[in-house]
Amino acid sequence: METNAPERILRLKAVLERTGLSRSTMYRKMDNGTFPRNVKISTRCAGWRESDVVAWLRNPMFYSAETGFHARSID
Repeated sequence: METNAPERILRLKAVLERTGLSRSTMYRKMDNGTFPRNVKISTRCAGWRESDVVAWLRNPMFYSAETGFHARSID
């Protein structure tokens, strides 16, 4: 069953707590394309789509920010 719930946006503190990454590591991974990009919420505020963070958590080694999915899955 599919819901039409709006996408949840996570702030920096929540993303760091969920992933266990340091701030500098997370931003380095964003620059490398191996972590989801943040989205601008307002002039001085950004967040991450929860679905993107969850996708990264499922298999961080093969995540590609370009596709938003895993570049390669492990079965």
